[in-house]
Amino acid sequence: MKSFFAQSSCPDAEKLTIRGRFAHHDTMSKPVLGRGLGALLGGVASAAKSAAPASAGPPSNPFADMRDRVQRVSVQCLHPCPFQPRKDFPAEALRELADSIKEQGIVQPLIVRKRGNEFEIIAGERRWRAAQLAGVTELPVIVRDADDKTVLELALIENLQRENLNPIEEALGYSQLISQFQLTQEEAAVKVGKSRVVVANSLRLLKLAPEIQTHVREGRISVGHAKVVLGLSSDQLQKLAIERILKNSLSVRQAEGLVAELQKVSAQGKSSQGAATRDLHVVDVENKLQERFGTKVQLRYRQGKGSLEIKFFNDDDLERILKIAGITVD
Repeated sequence: MKSFFAQSSCPDAEKLTIRGRFAHHDTMSKPVLGRGLGALLGGVASAAKSAAPASAGPPSNPFADMRDRVQRVSVQCLHPCPFQPRKDFPAEALRELADSIKEQGIVQPLIVRKRGNEFEIIAGERRWRAAQLAGVTELPVIVRDADDKTVLELALIENLQRENLNPIEEALGYSQLISQFQLTQEEAAVKVGKSRVVVANSLRLLKLAPEIQTHVREGRISVGHAKVVLGLSSDQLQKLAIERILKNSLSVRQAEGLVAELQKVSAQGKSSQGAATRDLHVVDVENKLQERFGTKVQLRYRQGKGSLEIKFFNDDDLERILKIAGITVD
């Protein structure tokens, strides 16, 4: 298979004109978010508005006279945009789209901007990748004259409308939009058609330890779990909580109970005068012992010494615990 970044000379693009609107090929249509792609790209004019007469001069929208012009360009002349917030392209989904492209072709043109003799993809990188798997050598594109800020907005909105971004990619997209263009959360929310609360909650995910972000990105834990774990004050506590959640397949409600327990242990350790905060590994071993014996266990440990207390409530309970420990009483 040819490299996604294969270099080649790019012949002049073959131009054609397509009337009407293009249907989405690689996904179901989604409700428009905020300004939407139509507004940012110059959109298709409302059917209620009649076309301006030729003598009326150039349209006020710089994209309006370009919106229906489709060019065909070599896939080797197209390259991903560095502002693309989507980083993960599951192989199976790409293969499915490639099979569809073999049958139906590319129905919706990619949105690109000119970069020298080549083109940078603003919207449609997934289609571009799948087309190469399908052996397609040319793709339909619409060229836009867009600055970096507009490109990032377009890339974010396209993916958000299609729900293609995982939670961490979405959070990183908002963060990039805010930091790169000095926007407030409110301004960024307006750009992508979300509420400020949605953007703020998304950005909170970036406070998670990198390992936990990977779990969220890959779908091993839900955003609900991640938000619960954010209630813990340190990366170490967060990692411990996630380890327990994954090991025991805890629900979000069960995770809330675990986090409350860890918060309590942490608070007790901090409030002990003259005593160091309990080692989180000791807490973890204590919890594992409690799970193993099915009863309350208290582990005291300091510099290699300590004690282990296992609670039981009757003779049968003691016999059960001894059996678990592999001890038989004659």
